[in-house]
Amino acid sequence: MPLKRDGVGDGLAFLDRWSHGFSWVAHPDEEFQRTGHAIAVGAADGDRRDGRAVWLVDPVDANGLDDEIAELGTVAGVLALSDNHGRHAARIADRHGVPVFVHEHLGDPGDLGGDGTATGFTGDPADTGFRTVPVVSKLWREIALYHPGRATLVVGDALTTMASHTNPGERLAVMPHLRLSPPTDSLGGLPVERVLVGHGPGVHRDAADALARALDGARRGAPRAILGNLPELIRNAYVTVRD
Repeated sequence: MPLKRDGVGDGLAFLDRWSHGFSWVAHPDEEFQRTGHAIAVGAADGDRRDGRAVWLVDPVDANGLDDEIAELGTVAGVLALSDNHGRHAARIADRHGVPVFVHEHLGDPGDLGGDGTATGFTGDPADTGFRTVPVVSKLWREIALYHPGRATLVVGDALTTMASHTNPGERLAVMPHLRLSPPTDSLGGLPVERVLVGHGPGVHRDAADALARALDGARRGAPRAILGNLPELIRNAYVTVRD
C-alpha cells in the first residue's frame, strides 16, 4: 500500500457526513489517508445550496468531487492549514474561480497557492464563523480552525485518528512527532462536539472527551506511539521531505 498517490483520485470515498459538510479521501488505498473537508457556512442549517458558501479545507482532488460540493452550495474559497498541505488547493481553487487563503502563520502564500491564486490573510477567515488557532511553529507551521457556534475543530496534522499513528484505545491522538510537546495551550479547553483531522476520519461522538484524553495522554503514550510506529514515521518523514 503506498503512503500517498499523486494526481486526481478515481476512488472518491466519504469518511464523514454531517449537516454542514463532509470529509473525503481521494485515494482510499493510501496509508496517509489524506483527508479534505467541505464545510458550508451562511444559510440556515436546513437549507442546501441556496445561500450556502462552501469552504474547502486541505482538499485532495477526485473525480466526482465537484458534484458532491454542489449539493452543499457554492465554493467561496480554499483554506490550507499547514505549510505542507498545499495538496491540490491551487488546482481546485482555479477550477472554481476562487483564491487559496493562506494564513500569515504559514509563511509565503505562493508556496501553497501556486501561480497567483493564493491570498494571504491575518486574523480569522472572513465570513466563515471560524477562528484561527496557531498550533505548530517549530517542526512545521500549522493553524487550526475553530467554530464556536458549531463547536467544531478542524486540525490538519497535529491531531490524527490514523491507526498507524495512534496507540490502542485512542480515538484521537497527538501526532507522534508532537507527543512530547502537545498543543495543549492552543487546543486544550475548547468546547468541541466535532473534531476533524487531516489524516483519517473525524470524531463526532464524545469529541470533548477524546480531545482531552489525546492532549492529557500525549506524553505518557509517547514511547509506545513513537517506537511502535518507527518504520512508518521514518517513511512518512522521507516522503514529506522528498516531495
